Amino acid sequence: MPQVIGAILPLAIGVAISPIPIIAAILMLLSPRARSTGVGFLLGWLVGVIVAVTVFTLLAAVLPENDPDASKPIAGTIQLILGVLLLLLAVRQGRSRPKHGEEPALPKWMSAIDSMTTGRGLLLGFVLAAVNPKNLLLAASAGIVIGSAGLSVGSEILAIAVFTVIAVISVAAPVIAYLVAADRMRGPLDALRGWLVHNNATVMAVLLLVIGVSVIGKGIGSF
Repeated sequence: MPQVIGAILPLAIGVAISPIPIIAAILMLLSPRARSTGVGFLLGWLVGVIVAVTVFTLLAAVLPENDPDASKPIAGTIQLILGVLLLLLAVRQGRSRPKHGEEPALPKWMSAIDSMTTGRGLLLGFVLAAVNPKNLLLAASAGIVIGSAGLSVGSEILAIAVFTVIAVISVAAPVIAYLVAADRMRGPLDALRGWLVHNNATVMAVLLLVIGVSVIGKGIGSF
């Protein structure tokens, strides 16, 4: 169990510090419907993370390799593929960094955040957590680790819970802080949004590179 938790921690942190969903959450908290859309986005993000990692945990659990001391070529191959995909995403992010003095480009859907309803905020949170390629690859990597470790059902649930708490905390923190002290948080949230906008590509490129190499290493170690 400790080895599994140790293996999924960097993957959960990778999901947690993904700038785009944090930017989206902050924009919602600065919008006219801050409380309802912010809470809706957080709930969607939470459900999306749980669904993604649980699905891949269940898929990995059916792999015909139950002995934790035996080699796991199938799980290892899947991890190698996921690691390579993460490295490709890292290269793509690195190439998308804005040039000096250039304003970073953000997804077009962010311009519609001011008019979003609670339901749309919830749906957006779910999509960014469970469908977005970066987070989906990280959740898949975590699910493979958990599902192929031969854990009991209770231990798998605990591992999924640990992954989820860490992955969700970066979105939950600003939403909860805003609900507690809205007036005090507007300035810091806007400053954080600006920093994330200008450093999104660099943060994600470095993050995906490190995690991609780690996942490949775990894949090689499974043979």
